[in-house]
Amino acid sequence: MKQLWKYSVGQNTPLGFDQDKGKILGLRIGSPANIRVKSRAMLSTLALALSIVSTAAAQTPTEPPQHTRTAEQSQATATGLPTAVERESWRQTILHTPRPKQGEGCFVATFPETVWREVECKEPPHTPYQPRRHGGIRVDQVGGGGANDFSPQVTGFITEGEGLFDSVSGVTNQTSSTYSLQLNTENFTTSTCSNYAPCRGWEQFVYSNGSQAGYIQYWLIQYGPQGTACPAPISPSCNGASVFSDGWCPFAIQGTTDVYCARNAAKSVTPPTTEPITSLGQLKLTGTVAGFNGNANDGIVVTEGMQTYSAPGNSYFPDLGNKWQIAEFNVFGDGNSSALNFNNNTTIQVRTSVASGTSVGPGCDQQSFTGETNNLTLVFLAPPVAHTGIPSLVFKESNAPGSTQTTCAGAVSVGDTHIMTFDGLYYDFQASGDYVLAYDGPDFIVQARQASGAPTWPNAAVNKAIATQMGKTRVAVYIEPTRLAIDGMTTNLDDGKSILLPTGVQVSRFGNVYVISSESGDRVTATLNSTWINVSVGLGFSPRPQVRGLLGNPLGNAQELVTSNGVVLSAPVQFRDVYHTYAESWRVPPRESLFTEETGIRFGIPAKPFYASDLTRQQAAHALAACRAAGVKNPDFLDSCAIDVTMLNDETAAKVFVHLPKPRHVITPGHHRPHDRDCECEDESDRDPDRDHDRDRDRD
Repeated sequence: MKQLWKYSVGQNTPLGFDQDKGKILGLRIGSPANIRVKSRAMLSTLALALSIVSTAAAQTPTEPPQHTRTAEQSQATATGLPTAVERESWRQTILHTPRPKQGEGCFVATFPETVWREVECKEPPHTPYQPRRHGGIRVDQVGGGGANDFSPQVTGFITEGEGLFDSVSGVTNQTSSTYSLQLNTENFTTSTCSNYAPCRGWEQFVYSNGSQAGYIQYWLIQYGPQGTACPAPISPSCNGASVFSDGWCPFAIQGTTDVYCARNAAKSVTPPTTEPITSLGQLKLTGTVAGFNGNANDGIVVTEGMQTYSAPGNSYFPDLGNKWQIAEFNVFGDGNSSALNFNNNTTIQVRTSVASGTSVGPGCDQQSFTGETNNLTLVFLAPPVAHTGIPSLVFKESNAPGSTQTTCAGAVSVGDTHIMTFDGLYYDFQASGDYVLAYDGPDFIVQARQASGAPTWPNAAVNKAIATQMGKTRVAVYIEPTRLAIDGMTTNLDDGKSILLPTGVQVSRFGNVYVISSESGDRVTATLNSTWINVSVGLGFSPRPQVRGLLGNPLGNAQELVTSNGVVLSAPVQFRDVYHTYAESWRVPPRESLFTEETGIRFGIPAKPFYASDLTRQQAAHALAACRAAGVKNPDFLDSCAIDVTMLNDETAAKVFVHLPKPRHVITPGHHRPHDRDCECEDESDRDPDRDHDRDRDRD
């Protein structure tokens, strides 16, 4: 029997091998049709599953580390059950084994079977899993439409999509008992539409634990203006609240008067057990287009532990195979635009994989297409996973204290002023004046107004104002005094409130934090402190190599700075190049400024670099103690933190460095004393002016 478990991992194997800390499952003897799978113990998590690799360097190990393999093998030997690798290898093999009858039926396979067994199909439940809503204030919770989910995007066309959970932590029985897993396409043009220009198709591969069913639901988004009849056949049972298999039904969706139409596939498959939310990691959901693996129609596969269930669709969108480019997967409320409310301190790592004929890691599109939600926030996105299996996006969502929304690509300008670019390059930029942080044509611009710390700190600068243009809307935030301007008009915004503008741009305030976001997911977050502003800029989709500015471009070269006219400054970068060639190229001409208020701040550059080694011994010792107490560990961040705590005279300046990701590369023009050791800074009275002069000369 053991030899039957040795299946090879196919070309479409996802990176994670049963990363769900899943149950070890055993078989209860009975007739083949009644074989059931039941949990009996826990398998250790495969180390490969939690590894995060970059697009350029991602490789799949041929086998897990020795200590992990030994532990699993020991457990398998003791229980007589397969390891996680063996189970996933079997699952991939059976998943890509042709079904009988070209998939026109419902089938099941139980480990370690090598062929599918036909089972009875059921009629799908009538619950509508509604599309995203239009209008209304956006909240930072997964689903519900808008920029609230991470979806892999490909340049070709998806033939197979899959979603699973690498890890699930903190979930208890206090969480809602019913939920749905959804693998959703984007809204795409289709021949099933009428001649109404806005019409789009939308296909959902759904598993409902409430109805204990896996099936496909089809939607025609904005099929026609009010009064339009859905395409034939129309179900005689339509009631505006249910979806049926015998024909299309019309629906009214919030925020639009256009008619939407929905229809279920004719068949669903019903796993014999219902997994509670605490066993979410046991489930995997797969959707395929017509023609995949020899199947006549599109199809859905639900994996529950060591049983895999398959049901066909009806290919109501016959052109799906030439249209599907974005896949959204997550866990949501169970239909009718409902919410799944997890208990506090829940964190889930999601993996969405897409096969499109390439091993290149997918892009990221921060979109949700469904009307259902959960109460988690997107908090982390790993680099796209590319390897010989299915390319994937891996991300975390959480409602743990301190959870804040992240984006497909992010960059920051913090303190006095330290920049982390979209591609992970870290450098200081201490010039004063108005500068372009990010530019992607006239529809997305971010500018910063930096002021010098002179006369006390002439070689440092801080952000005093941030402005952005999203489409036709301009928003600026200032300190000294604190104020908000929308399209040039001073606007009051109470704490905890949001303003949704007609352009779709939303401005929200959370205490001293202002968030400006677009419908596509672009986001500017300005944290207003007493004398400086920390700003982060997030992109709603990536790669986006056309984005330029002081924050660089996503998925670019992390060892380069690029001027506005395309001159590349490669490491090592000279001080004069940063503050002459580079800085001058990104200055904002007065006629292009997004700031409507006059300012006394003028363009200026530092005379020399400014590092923690330029502090006195007493200043450095105090600042480093405060930074370490706050939890700052990275040597480069310790240097920046020490400067900020001293210059800004505020120990809270250390907090921003605690959660910054580790830089991929650091540019430090001129002398830089490393601070992974205790600072050996000098007293002001011990400085040698001649030696400083020589050092400054070296910087040029």
